[in-house]
Amino acid sequence: MTNPTDLELIDRWRHEPAPLLPILHAFHDRDGYLSEEAIRTVADELRIPAADLFGTVTFYHHFSRSAPGQSAPRVCTGPICRLHGAETMLSDLQDQGATPMPCSGRCDVPIPVLKGHTTLSGLTAESLTPSRSPLPDPNPAGQVECVFAHIREPDRTSLAGYERTGGYEALTKAVKTLTPEAVIDMVDRSGLAGRGGAGFPTGRKWHYVRTAPGDPKTVVCNADEGEPGCFKDRTIMDYDPHGLIEGMVIAGYATGATRGFIYLRYEYPETELVLTQALAAAEAAGFVGDHILGSDFSFNLYIRRGAGAYICGEETSLLNSLEGKHPFPRNRPPYPTTNGFEDLPTVVNNVETLASVAPIVRHGADWYQSLGLGDHAGTKIISLSGDVRRPGNYEVPIGLPLQTLINDWAGGPLSGRTVQAVTMAGLSGGFLAGDDLNITLDDPTIRQKGSYLGAGGIMVFDDSRSMIEVAHDAMEFFAHESCGKCFPCRIGTTRLTERLNGEAKNLTHDQWLIEVEDLGRTMKETSACGLGQAAPLVTESLVRYFGDEVRKYVENSS
Repeated sequence: MTNPTDLELIDRWRHEPAPLLPILHAFHDRDGYLSEEAIRTVADELRIPAADLFGTVTFYHHFSRSAPGQSAPRVCTGPICRLHGAETMLSDLQDQGATPMPCSGRCDVPIPVLKGHTTLSGLTAESLTPSRSPLPDPNPAGQVECVFAHIREPDRTSLAGYERTGGYEALTKAVKTLTPEAVIDMVDRSGLAGRGGAGFPTGRKWHYVRTAPGDPKTVVCNADEGEPGCFKDRTIMDYDPHGLIEGMVIAGYATGATRGFIYLRYEYPETELVLTQALAAAEAAGFVGDHILGSDFSFNLYIRRGAGAYICGEETSLLNSLEGKHPFPRNRPPYPTTNGFEDLPTVVNNVETLASVAPIVRHGADWYQSLGLGDHAGTKIISLSGDVRRPGNYEVPIGLPLQTLINDWAGGPLSGRTVQAVTMAGLSGGFLAGDDLNITLDDPTIRQKGSYLGAGGIMVFDDSRSMIEVAHDAMEFFAHESCGKCFPCRIGTTRLTERLNGEAKNLTHDQWLIEVEDLGRTMKETSACGLGQAAPLVTESLVRYFGDEVRKYVENSS
């Protein structure tokens, strides 16, 4: 079978919405890399200025520009994989053209190596084998779950397996017996808030989109799970893809949207196959497409794979990426609820949020409210990794003590060790340590400690780790992933990285503290998006909890 020509690749996608990324992936898959000729051909056919397209292509990590390109191994060098020897792995694979990649969302199965469309994992180059997402263990407390309630059922990825436990009953209930406003009201009363980090009330966001002028409206699933230490969305999509699809279609019904996109991070190639198969089955059964369940409601759903850029987890950068633009964050206001995809009203929710919708519609708002502890509503999936016996994903009731999760559910620290610190919100929430480890997992409590729950990634570091090194690696990641649009973030993350790698040779301890505090304050007040506003939490919390270690580090560096 001959390879498709350039024009055949372009024609396959040019008439679909958001065509640029799939076209670039098609060339990348065919040739193994994106040649200058291919980029110019795409630019000419889509009428994109060539200079703009070159800038966009080179912004993404995973679009190779030369051989061996896609076939060369890419080794995760995220915080957890560094603890397990990622640098050694990278060195051992140098003869194959290996390159580093940021955290690839498999902190529960280190060290991942991406080669072509296959993810391998192992602690040594010789032990690498195809990697599969571990199923979440049942929580030992017997807590009622929302998203994970049926995820462990056999054959769950198939339509038949999904329907065996009530799959698509919520969509049927919504379309046949509820008005869109009633669905929004139910989601609002449940207390469901965005599970991707921002925590904005989901029902309120849907209401804003439904009442905003302009059509067609759009539902976008942010599946670009790029925060280091977060890997829950991958597990949901790998084992319960129909749960996400049903939630998206219900969101479309509630908001009046007629189209949806799953923006999937590049580092999940196996997940793309699972989603594609599930979507085809849902379309064939009439749960997606025109006149769903014999109604007047139509909703078409598309999968768009990213190309590797942490900033695309920020919703407006994601929208620009979908539209084929350079994925810089947009200035807000206006917000995506009124001016989102193609400048039209758009819902952007993450995987966990959307996967919570169908159970809420099936069981009711009061049921979801009751899943939290005390006055808290609902559940949160925590991705727990690092120096803990049983890393993995845990769906916890909001308000569960952190110590209960680490020690009772996940088995506690490794033998002979104690927990020194944890990160919150992946890396974006900085560190918690000392007495502040005695918190409950709810945003109000965590914010009182100067951090936040965010997307729910928690990395554990025991007393064998240098927190200066951990903080340096975290800031180096932020500096690498800064999109460069605004100079406070672009320069600030670089300067903070330098202050943590021994380049502050002429500063006293007090001068170091003043400079780091000034950099952080400027970044938080003037950065254009959450990356530059969150990165200083790493150094702030480092100084707060590990002041003596910081003093010794600065004095030894001078």
